[in-house]
Amino acid sequence: MRPAQSLSGGAAGIALLHIEQARTGTGTWDTAQATLQQAVADGVSITRSASLYHGAPALSFVLHGVGEHPGLAQATATVDTGTATVTRQQLEAAHARIDRRDRPALFEYDLIGGLAGLAVTLRRNGNHDLLRDVLACLVRLTEPIGGLPGWWCPDGPERLRQGPPGGHSNHGLAHGITGVLAILALTRLDGITVDGQIDAITRILQWLDDWEQHTDHGDSWWPQIVTLADLDRGTVVSQSGPLRPSWCYGTPGIARALQLAGLALGDPGRQAHAESVFTRCLTNSGQLDLLTDRSLCHGTGGLLATARRVAADARVPIDLTPALHLHQQATAPTDEPPGFLAGSAGAALTTAGTTTTEWDACLLLH
Repeated sequence: MRPAQSLSGGAAGIALLHIEQARTGTGTWDTAQATLQQAVADGVSITRSASLYHGAPALSFVLHGVGEHPGLAQATATVDTGTATVTRQQLEAAHARIDRRDRPALFEYDLIGGLAGLAVTLRRNGNHDLLRDVLACLVRLTEPIGGLPGWWCPDGPERLRQGPPGGHSNHGLAHGITGVLAILALTRLDGITVDGQIDAITRILQWLDDWEQHTDHGDSWWPQIVTLADLDRGTVVSQSGPLRPSWCYGTPGIARALQLAGLALGDPGRQAHAESVFTRCLTNSGQLDLLTDRSLCHGTGGLLATARRVAADARVPIDLTPALHLHQQATAPTDEPPGFLAGSAGAALTTAGTTTTEWDACLLLH
């Protein structure tokens, strides 16, 4: 995989920072264009590995944040075409897999490598017809197979390691079914709908309701994964309590997906519950102390970026001070990488607090 065209750690992701700075007047277009040139220096992938976070779909997402810029029109059209090609190939494979009643791999449908991420790019570049095709496939994904959810994966949450016996249900916004929930909700809020979309949202919500856990103090949390052992016992045995409050797998990302679902369904009670869960997490020092870096993926940057979007849609005001203070106090380690998802570019975007380019859409926050 060519790192320059990676939205996570390469020049493509760093370009998000420079484009935001250029559009807000805190940086220059020369810097942004230089970074974009680095991103495409090794070519742009439309292979099976291409996704929101790599290759043509990643560059399509980035370039559509530039705004009107005639000099980039041809490049934008090229990566948009590449994104469409990748999406059709992945849709064909996903539908064939569902027709066989096989179980999906994580990279088929997740935000980072799969269809949920491709839907993010299509939503951004305006190819709504193909976006609806993706949504229809994600609806099919939620239909049960053999008594288990359709998103139940035989592989593990860490793709290079063997997973739990019998597979798992993944709940992280980055890699799990809450990413699918978020894009189904966001598109419905946009007015982009397909048959069965509400049913799919409801199926996911019912599963998350069934697996909602509570601490001794009454705080809600969800396990990162549910395994067959958890199903057999009817309780979570793979995780004893809430882990770090990260965007990628923690309560903040899941709560934002649940809030979006409440908004999409016009369900104020569900929306209020999601916001309450998030607020309690935001004021829980025991959880906040588990954040050890300032990254978007699993650090204070992700918490703050999520908090801003949750607060913007909240029914009652949410105090962002804890998240702001935590991120401001976080220091960059000497070995902090320069990238977007786990590096200095993402941390800087969060610190700036602007979303003129709506860069946080690639996190499924907006």
